[in-house]
Amino acid sequence: MMPRPDKRQAGFTLMEAVVVMVVIGILSGGIAVFMTRPIEGYVDAVRRAELTDQADVALRRMARDIRLALPNSLRLKDSSNATVTSCTAGTDCYVEFIMTKSGGRYRDPSDGSTGGNFLDYSGTLTNPDCAGVPSPCFDALGTSPANPPDIANGDSLVVYNLGPGYSPADAYAGGNRTTVNVTSGTPYLLTMASNVFAAQSPPLPSPDARFQIVGQNDLVVRFACVGGQVLRKSNCAFAATDTCGTSAVLAGSGTVQATCELDYQASALGRTGLLYLRLILTHTPSGESINLFQQVHVDNAP
Repeated sequence: MMPRPDKRQAGFTLMEAVVVMVVIGILSGGIAVFMTRPIEGYVDAVRRAELTDQADVALRRMARDIRLALPNSLRLKDSSNATVTSCTAGTDCYVEFIMTKSGGRYRDPSDGSTGGNFLDYSGTLTNPDCAGVPSPCFDALGTSPANPPDIANGDSLVVYNLGPGYSPADAYAGGNRTTVNVTSGTPYLLTMASNVFAAQSPPLPSPDARFQIVGQNDLVVRFACVGGQVLRKSNCAFAATDTCGTSAVLAGSGTVQATCELDYQASALGRTGLLYLRLILTHTPSGESINLFQQVHVDNAP
């Protein structure tokens, strides 16, 4: 007698499995068609936001530092280190300037003072708080800097900078620049490594008796648009500005290429300048790029 088949045994045929796979494939393909474009749109939006943020941060950093430029020290340089007024996108270019950190007013014989230590432009003064002729020290009017980094021993002092071509009032050449040490007090005393001002011919004192301080860790600052990157170079030499101590990437790395378009124009009277910055970031795998620009007012009143 043959055993009866167990009705609890169940399964599916090969044809049924094939039909199920075909249906799943059709549904997956339909879902992919409807989902691909939104996902691609999201990825594109994220990429554009990241490019825009990177360009915006770089431009803001450049603008912040440029506003601290020593009057009449900002200039553009091309790949041959020659001074230019503009740079087209895609070419190597540099924005360089002497970066200030502090400033003040010095005691001047014409300010009505009857005593104290004057900044010696004549080479004949004998100040009471320092020996030597010409006098190597002067009073900085006001109270001592509350924060020592405002003026640190070894920082550079610059007075009445008119820029290249106006010797001796050119801080790059050094005719109006020297290093100083500071002594606390009221007023506080600045002692110069050498009194370059007494050696000026003709003497070029500041009409407002103003001085600026250049930090020893900054000196000349260079923003370089080279090799698909925007770099911030600092502690560059005054005489050889392409020789710098530190460098940091502001924009452009990996799959992102950065190029700049720059233009700098000083006013007819030389009291102000306007720097045009245009930063172009390109995502090389997709070919998508964004453009941001900013105009920075430059104070050139010495």
